Amino acid sequence: MIVAHATPILIAQLASMGVMVIDTALLGHYGTDDLAAVAVGGGIYISVLFALAGIVQAIAPTVAQLHGAGRADEVAGALQQALWLALLLAAPGVYLLLHPQPLFALSRIDPAVEEKARDYLAMLAMGMPAVLFYRTFHAFCNALGRTRPLLVISVGTTLLHGVLAWSLVTGQWGGEALGVRGCGVSNAAVGWLSMLCAAGYLLFARALRPYRLLANWQLPRRRPLAALLRLGVPMGFSHFVEISSFTLMALFIAQLGATVVAGHRIVANLAAICYMLPLALAIATLVQVGHAAGARAWRRAELSISAGLLLAGVLSALLGLLLWLVAAPLIAAYTDDPAVQSVALALVGYVALYQVFDAVQTIAAHALRGYKITLLPMLVHVVCFWGIGLFGGWWLALHAPRPMGAAGFWLASLLGLIVASILLGYLLRRAVEAVKE
Repeated sequence: MIVAHATPILIAQLASMGVMVIDTALLGHYGTDDLAAVAVGGGIYISVLFALAGIVQAIAPTVAQLHGAGRADEVAGALQQALWLALLLAAPGVYLLLHPQPLFALSRIDPAVEEKARDYLAMLAMGMPAVLFYRTFHAFCNALGRTRPLLVISVGTTLLHGVLAWSLVTGQWGGEALGVRGCGVSNAAVGWLSMLCAAGYLLFARALRPYRLLANWQLPRRRPLAALLRLGVPMGFSHFVEISSFTLMALFIAQLGATVVAGHRIVANLAAICYMLPLALAIATLVQVGHAAGARAWRRAELSISAGLLLAGVLSALLGLLLWLVAAPLIAAYTDDPAVQSVALALVGYVALYQVFDAVQTIAAHALRGYKITLLPMLVHVVCFWGIGLFGGWWLALHAPRPMGAAGFWLASLLGLIVASILLGYLLRRAVEAVKE
């Protein structure tokens, strides 16, 4: 069940990650400053997006448990309240992307790189409302096991982005070459198209007709919104902590120069792609645990967790080995700059090493969400990703007796993931034992 559920999710997420790969590859061949700008600006965007999208993804365990309990008549109301929540969250999201000055102030960034990053974020801000609506739809479909539309939409829009971004970045559209701004314009356009496709599926899909999802539309309601926020805010903050640790890493590394931050961007991009495998399995595990919890089938939930951990651990270990073996040609595909290639090759080993630990902590955190346990995992992420990973990396990279440079951040991230996998595994074992009692 987990493999069948996770496979379309994995393909859809890899297709979505293809947007980041396309941007990095295009700008890697276009210019080092533009690649550095997408590293800094893209990190900020992903941090803001994942924090807000994490909140609206509270719809996933909510609907999963409703489905498992046979309360299908409550599904439409839950989705409608989640869509209202997405609309409310879009305003601060747009504001943060248009006013990134406080984040830029955290590090000394080359003025040319900062200006390009501002342009990139301004373009992305135009697509933020659409992306949040789509992320709500994404979590909702996962909760019901309806993953094929996510695959079709992701693959189609990524292919479109590849063509559109290439034409805008290089000037093939007939005007000037827009560089990093062209990637931002294309991302915003594709975001709105994804939202329209999602709306069409909700309106016309035969499989969803029994739920009458958009009939008897509800206005925002305090209690359902509060329930989503209680569940979603820790989820969103966990996403923010995890992603922002890499965002702030890029900002701190930026003071080491455009070449170093460009090499870091390539490795971070590879890390994000690898993460899609345990994430897909984790989402499938969350849904299976949520269905079982709704039905109070605790043994089935435990079996789903065991299967998720085993699959993610083994497959991520193999993926880490593969990444190590093919690192050189992969990095060469991103950039022609030998200096950037050298930086990236020096860092990629850390990503290969931490795959198993990242898989374990990801599965454990999502399984806990299936039980609607989100606060304690959030605290673990704060300690491990900000405390050990980011602060420890800052010290190792810049202030240790022998500063390690960018490698210090990646070593600290590896240590943080090891501790997170241990702590979250312990919390999950306690949760499984508690429901038995």
